Amino acid sequence: MTAETFRPVLPALMIEDQVKAALAEDLGRAGDITTYATIAPERVATAEMNSREEGVVAGIELARAAFRIVDPAVVFEAIAADGDRVGPGTPIARVSGPARSLLSAERVALNFLMHLSGVASYTARFAAEIAHTRARVTCTRKTLPGLRAVEKYAVRLGGGSNHRFGLDDAILIKDNHIAVCGGVAEAVRAARSYAGHLVKVEVEVDTLEQMREALTAEPDVILLDNMGPETLRQAVAINRAHSGLDEAAYWTAGRRVMLEASGNVNLSTIRAIAETGVDYISTSKITMAAPTLDIGLDITIA
Repeated sequence: MTAETFRPVLPALMIEDQVKAALAEDLGRAGDITTYATIAPERVATAEMNSREEGVVAGIELARAAFRIVDPAVVFEAIAADGDRVGPGTPIARVSGPARSLLSAERVALNFLMHLSGVASYTARFAAEIAHTRARVTCTRKTLPGLRAVEKYAVRLGGGSNHRFGLDDAILIKDNHIAVCGGVAEAVRAARSYAGHLVKVEVEVDTLEQMREALTAEPDVILLDNMGPETLRQAVAINRAHSGLDEAAYWTAGRRVMLEASGNVNLSTIRAIAETGVDYISTSKITMAAPTLDIGLDITIA
């Protein structure tokens, strides 16, 4: 079994904290007063969560946690798994137990499931556009506050790749760092001297001249910002020439400078960008602009 066979996993502790915060926000100071006022405490119910459109499921365990935290007596049965592709009418999960608890947890459970499934589904559309190339679509640090880890989890479920999770797990030298530091190569060398041996160093460049300068300092990754397809093709050629590798070896070599394209990336442009030969294409669209996947919860009294 290869590494690609495994689906990503969210730590239980991370799920617990996120769902508790969302429930506290929703239940407020007095709890679900609508449900308390209209539903007798002894009533029980069964509900089914169904997809109303095509997409990729993400967030099952957060939905499960929402019901469990509200009431451990609720039984949650996952019918689909995170990463599964679903269509209109596909059942995703079934929940049963005290009706009050189902109603009070419903919105938080659906919010997580719809949003994360939306991220996974939108990522899958981007990934499908470039499936014929070697490029991978990757997310950025542009995520909804408090949801970065789970959004990046959803990106992976959709076939995308994760960029750094924060300011502490990789070095990305951007234009403002370069402006203050005094130069591209100087900034990369300074980063190299500071970073531990497991920390990657990436530098952003705006021109091919800056790229050539960056290559002299041997970063791990060069981010090619807002370059058109023709310029990106030139950048790939420059990088290959610098590596000294033939075309076959260039794509299989374990140690060469990787190229990432960013800027003006959307569903209509990503194919042309990928066909230039870059390794990664980063975009905030897959997290910040992903439409939610329409998922409903239909409840019946037992």
